[in-house]
Formats: sequence, C-alpha cells, structure tokens
Amino acid sequence: MPPGVTHAADSPGLLSLASTLDALPSLPALIRPSSPIQLLDLPAQHAPIQAELEAAVRQTLAEAAFIQGPAVGLFAQELSHYLGGAHVIPCANGTDALQLALMSLNLPAGAEVIVPAFTYVATLEAAAVLGLRPVLADVLPDTFNLDPAAVQAALTPRTGAIVAVHLFGQCADLQALRALADAHGVALIEDNAQAIGATFQPDSGKTWMAGTVGEVGTTSFFPSKNLGGFGDGGALFTRDEARAAYLRQLANHGQTRKYHHQHVGLNSRLDTLQAALLRVKLPHLPAWTAARQRVAARYDALLSPIAGLTIPGRDPRSTHVFHQYTICVADEPGRRDALQQHLHRHGVPSAVYYPLPVHEQPAYQYLGYRAGQFPVAEQLCRTVLSLPIHPTLSEQEQVYISAVLQAF
Repeated sequence: MPPGVTHAADSPGLLSLASTLDALPSLPALIRPSSPIQLLDLPAQHAPIQAELEAAVRQTLAEAAFIQGPAVGLFAQELSHYLGGAHVIPCANGTDALQLALMSLNLPAGAEVIVPAFTYVATLEAAAVLGLRPVLADVLPDTFNLDPAAVQAALTPRTGAIVAVHLFGQCADLQALRALADAHGVALIEDNAQAIGATFQPDSGKTWMAGTVGEVGTTSFFPSKNLGGFGDGGALFTRDEARAAYLRQLANHGQTRKYHHQHVGLNSRLDTLQAALLRVKLPHLPAWTAARQRVAARYDALLSPIAGLTIPGRDPRSTHVFHQYTICVADEPGRRDALQQHLHRHGVPSAVYYPLPVHEQPAYQYLGYRAGQFPVAEQLCRTVLSLPIHPTLSEQEQVYISAVLQAF
C-alpha cells in the first residue's frame, strides 16, 4: 500500500498528516475510500440525532399547530441566546429575509443598495423586486467578501443601504463597512446565510456575532446550510426592539394584530415543523462548526503544497465556519472545468459557486454594467471550486481528495 494511505478496513486509525504530507501517493496506487465521497453528507450528520428528530416530528403532529406553533417562538428564543441576545424573527426563507430587511428601511423607490459583485443572485433580487437599484462593488481576492474601498467608491447621495454578504462562512470587514455606513448615514444589512456562528473582532477588542452588527441581519435554513432545516426557512436578526416588532409585522401580512393591517407586508413564516427540527439541531451547531474547522485545517495542510491551487484566505479578525471550502485554480482557459471533470472521474464531487457574475446575468443587464468592470469577481467566477466539506468528512477521504488534486 502506498505511504500515507490506509483503507478503513485495514486499520482502526489513519496515519498522521505529517507522514501523509511527506509522500502523497501517486493516483494509480491510491485506494479510493470504500463509501462514495459526499459533497455534503446530511444522512451521516443526522444519524446520531435521528431519534430526537423523529420525536420532534411526532410532537408537532400531536400538537397539530402547524403555523405559529409553540416551537417557532421557542426556537427564536434559543437562537437569540446563541447570538448573544439579538432579536430573532423567523420567516419563510433567506430570500424573504433579505427582502423584509430592506422593506424595514422604508427606502424610496429607486434608492441604491450596494451589493457584492460576487454573490448569489438573491442579494440583488431582494432589492430589485422592491424597486430599489442594486449597485455592485467588487470583492477582495482572498476572502471573496466586499472590498470596503470599492464600497466607498460606489456610495452616492442616493445610497440607502450596504448589503454585506458573509460569503462561504467568513465575515466581511464589518469594522470598515459599519464605519462607512455610519459616516454616510446609510443602513448596513448582513446576509449571514452562510456564516451563522462566525464572529468578528474589531479594534475595540469586542467580539461581534455575524448578523448582529448591521441594522438587520438575515439567514437561511436551507437544508445545505450549516444550520439547515428540512425544507425552506429563514430568519432576521436585529438589536433594535422597535425594528424587531416592525419586522414581525411585515413578515405576517403587515398585521399589528389579527385582521388589522398597518403595513403592506408578506406572508413569510417559518412553519412549526421546521422550527421543531431546527430546535433539535441548534445545540449541535458549535460541535459541527468545530468539526468543519478541523476539516478545513486538514485541507490547508494537504493542499498548500500543491502548485496551481490557492487555499481560502482568512481575515484574522474573523472566525470562519466553512459553509464551503473554496479553492482557486490558475486562471487559465478551461483549467477549472477540466479539474472538476478530473475530480468527478475519480469519485470526488465538487461545485462552482458561482460560475457567472451577477452583472452578466440576463436578468440584470438593465443595470448597465459591462464585462471587465469587476475584475476580481469575474476572475473568481472563472477560478473558484468548492470541495467536499461537512462535519463527518474523514481524514482518509481528505487524503484521497488531495491526491486526486495533486495528480491533475
């Protein structure tokens, strides 16, 4: 058997990373893990809590309060405690959360909302459907998050808000973005769908929880998220009690009390079953986050020596909860796609988040941006590749993945 490789059936433990790094095996000799590698392995993650999940379903069925049942309020309280006391307003999904956050600002039609040029389309979509104008700002090449200098250049008298997306699990520069928002009298919204549990330490030495620094933070409980439900779900966070009350009204048809509608709102509620299941999962989130961080550290050690790959950059002021472990490949025509095909042939799943910049999407051509205007975002769309990461990913699997990458 090649040095640094063991089969699960051959040994109760795996060889150390040190010996692995000394001599990664050649691909032909490498023994593939006995079970298929998963990009995200929810069955394995849920297996130890399966009985608790099933009990939560049975209790919800017995109570039959499927909308606004007791589990919804209890989950909001428990998540609030996890976030250090921020108000939590559950809603139907992460996109609704972004839309509700912007609705709570009462911006005039046509107001500008600064968003990252490298993001999922929902960030722009939430502004566009409200008649607001998304204004793109480029991102940093190492953290993939908003470049504060680009945000500053994009600010105008029409700017109403800045949306900071904490992409892939790491906080954007909250200190700089909070300062810019305050200096220009605009709101800061945090899209925290991918970074729940991450923290940021500004110069003051305080610890900020991601999603609680802006006027409103948002998150998603889409099943693949670090705290994922069993369907759609989302939530908003704020430290402003009055805004929290307003958001609750907006998420429930604008009602101040039943059948009394003070505002134009949405029907956007987290259903009781999702809340009950999320209550089971929330206590496990710190351990799952720590496991993801260990997986990321092993990747760092295994992949750093491989030429032509760049491991994810870290902002030392932010923790990283690794919703994704996203590498960059050399910016050569077709190289990323060829690498992805190579991985697939050898049983390693991967994903590209995101293959086309938002300003090149047909739906947003009306914004008038042109190719080449956001060079960092455009390069990332050509070079990023996300590898398998989840709390149960084994060292053996990571050794195999690294050897497949090295053999490319």
